[in-house]
Amino acid sequence: MPMDKVIRWKLNEVMARKRVRNKDLAEALGITENSVYRLRKVDEMPRLAPERLNGICKALDCQPGELLEYLPNDDDGKVVSSVEVA
Repeated sequence: MPMDKVIRWKLNEVMARKRVRNKDLAEALGITENSVYRLRKVDEMPRLAPERLNGICKALDCQPGELLEYLPNDDDGKVVSSVEVA
């Protein structure tokens, strides 16, 4: 069954924009740096407990919407990119 949409996870982008290191977020969340690395490297939103999402938002001083982007599929079932080619 093809997916109608994809929710893109943008933790990597938000952390880069705010210049937060894996080590700093790991300490704020009480998790390992490897766990933060894995959270940063996924493209689709991972399953997170509300407490974990709350901790990420608090540590990064951001809203949940800054971490997510909705990308609908086109008629062929391909995800429509949010990046425009010049």
